[in-house]
Amino acid sequence: MAGRALWSGVMSFGLVNIPIKLQSASRDERPHFHMLHAKDDAPIRYQRICEREKKPVPWSEIVKGYEVKKGEVAVLTPEDFKQAALNRSETIDILAFVDAGEIDARYFETPYYLVPAKGGERAYALLRETMRKSGKVAVAQVVLRQAQHLAAVTPIGDALVFTTLRFAHEIVDVGELNLPAAKSPNAHEMELAAKLVDGFADSWKPEQYHDKYSENLLAIIKTKAKKGATPRLGELAPAAPSGEITDLMERLRASLAGGHRGRRGAQAASKPAARKRGTARRHRHAA
Repeated sequence: MAGRALWSGVMSFGLVNIPIKLQSASRDERPHFHMLHAKDDAPIRYQRICEREKKPVPWSEIVKGYEVKKGEVAVLTPEDFKQAALNRSETIDILAFVDAGEIDARYFETPYYLVPAKGGERAYALLRETMRKSGKVAVAQVVLRQAQHLAAVTPIGDALVFTTLRFAHEIVDVGELNLPAAKSPNAHEMELAAKLVDGFADSWKPEQYHDKYSENLLAIIKTKAKKGATPRLGELAPAAPSGEITDLMERLRASLAGGHRGRRGAQAASKPAARKRGTARRHRHAA
């Protein structure tokens, strides 16, 4: 079942605007676990501990710092993040059309489906079929959650798939690796290797590959559930808290509310560089 739209706006190239919705194209099916205390199965909670005072710290007293060099950080305020942020975009801008095989696999990140909104079906189908016939992929950009994203738009079946791309500076240069030099291999070795490859040749059939580890774990979990070895978390008596305690979801929500963004948030190329307002502080350790 298709999920709700994560973003809605228009996709634009030239003078053509297609009303569009962005929806997830993948889902995480791996089992997720609670951390429990081995002796009594009580849930484990997490605290934000000040390294100097050795006590929990509330979110209202936490700021973010970027380490500019060893032991020295630039402290940023919420205003700094607002100044660096890009305005939320209502448009996916197509920047170029490139050959489908020109973008190598290292650049691809997360896939989404582009679904036409009401009134955009005809233009959507026209763009999809034109790209399919030409063998081209669209390179696009959009601002999501204040961060700039680069993406590839590819026709796959009846859908246009929007896959976020890494920026060039995020790719590790192969020159940094210790790789064998390019030289002509032995002809006999090449012949044997080619036969081995031919022996494994097949069509791409993704449904024939399975996550055996997750399947084994889920089978074990199902067996435990049938045997009744599943105490209910809600029935556990909570211990008295010794300071502010937060679980992982609270940490994530608070991080989002505080303006936390991924690495691409620094790619605000369309806006002049923000004035440095962070204050350099040197760490001092308590004696």
